[in-house]
Amino acid sequence: MSDNFLDMLVFVRVVQAGSLSGAARELNFSLTVISRKLSRLEERLGVRLINRTTRSLALTNEGARFYDRCVQILAEIDDAETEASSGRDTATGILKVTSTFAFGIRRIAPLLSQFQEMNPGLLVHLDTDDSLVNIVEGGYDLAIRFGALADSSLVARQIAPNRRVICAAPAYLDRRGRPERIEDLIRHEVIAFGEPPNNNWTFADGRSVNVMGRLTTNNGELAHRWALSGSGLVLKSIWDVCDDIESGKLEIVLPEVHLAAAPIHVVFPHSRLAAAKVRLCIEFLASRLKSSHASLQF
Repeated sequence: MSDNFLDMLVFVRVVQAGSLSGAARELNFSLTVISRKLSRLEERLGVRLINRTTRSLALTNEGARFYDRCVQILAEIDDAETEASSGRDTATGILKVTSTFAFGIRRIAPLLSQFQEMNPGLLVHLDTDDSLVNIVEGGYDLAIRFGALADSSLVARQIAPNRRVICAAPAYLDRRGRPERIEDLIRHEVIAFGEPPNNNWTFADGRSVNVMGRLTTNNGELAHRWALSGSGLVLKSIWDVCDDIESGKLEIVLPEVHLAAAPIHVVFPHSRLAAAKVRLCIEFLASRLKSSHASLQF
């Protein structure tokens, strides 16, 4: 196993240095040793990882995929060593997080900034994307997800409730009327979003309605802005629209009707389960979000 690890390390250093000689200098090995270890690794895997000429190196498709996995593995080993030396109650190393765009900017980003300040040895990277990214391939330590989760090899923990509401700008409702029943929604302009846009709205009592609209997008923040401009109804998390509801820019439609729950989860690979930075971040986010949720009552 130790030889396998060293072969992986040599491979990664060769790719990063751009040459066998560069890796040899960095690792203080002879060029012959570097070449032999790389050849042994390819022989053991049964694939060619790097196309080599006298002047250049180029990763094969298999090599590119293997390189990404090796980088993740080596990073996890570095994290483990750092945590072992600094204690299980210290968040250190690099914490890579992904979240939806609006929630990531409005809620997660400020909390991660606070968490980093509490843990000076931690480096935090946040990606915001409304599409469902592959956590493992992206090398993420954790992801923030909404609603029901598909079965997978990932670990999921609920960290906060999430009430969803239908809302619209008062100007739109003054112009088109305020729905009094769920059935009234089909006569309204609806701004659907997601990948694909969600045109089926499901309620807590099991009823659902297929809504229609002339504006759709893959971006929840854009849907929010269209609603603010008076373009139609939108179904959003209370976390995203609470400030606009409180200020009167948006108005909740059918406030007595409850939509199907979509609680907030944090999702992470099994390999991150014991990492102090992941465990402490989850505890921090859950505590702060649950506290904030208590004030989101309208």
